[in-house]
Amino acid sequence: MYSAYIFDFDYTLVNSEEGIAMCFDMLFADEGYAPVPRPEIYATIGMPMYEAMAKLTGEKNSERILELIHLYKIRYSDFYMVSNTHLYEDAKSTLQFLTEKGASCYIVSSKTRSRIQETIVKENLTAFIHGIIGVEDVQTPKPSPEGIKLLCRRYDIVPDACLYIGDSTIDAQTAANSGIDFAAVTTGVTPATAFANFPHIKIMQHLQELTTLL
Repeated sequence: MYSAYIFDFDYTLVNSEEGIAMCFDMLFADEGYAPVPRPEIYATIGMPMYEAMAKLTGEKNSERILELIHLYKIRYSDFYMVSNTHLYEDAKSTLQFLTEKGASCYIVSSKTRSRIQETIVKENLTAFIHGIIGVEDVQTPKPSPEGIKLLCRRYDIVPDACLYIGDSTIDAQTAANSGIDFAAVTTGVTPATAFANFPHIKIMQHLQELTTLL
């Protein structure tokens, strides 16, 4: 058993696609951009926000991209994201099980820590999440190892003792770059076959399969 389980957030612990797509839809309409099909929006979930915004709008100007990210937050995400983010059915029970077995659970995500914390409070998960590293805590987002390395330093975690769990190849790359074990979960838009070329100890359909690793 690992002593520390580090989770991605979107599409791993929660399904936030409705909130994310809603915010992008409103931003694009208000700022004069063409509508983007939902599958294209969903495919950017887990990317750094700058990369996602550039991809969906086609913008090349960095100042404009940063402006759009700011508008996304203050006009839409601050109001609609948390209420349209839903915990996966087995997420809480899995976190509780791991905690009761003596493990610590953490989150490292390209989402903002403050937004993650809002959802953690809403879903009554504070007893099961021992630390969060969000995009505002690092200089370089995933797949950079910075977030996981920061978490390990902050909470005195030995890399060999932790497992990173995520739904995307970005997460798989992050774990590999960090030198820690990885388990994939296919609750997002990335198929199981996409993880074949990345180091992994398990490819899961549901988070509750973590309980079988003990």
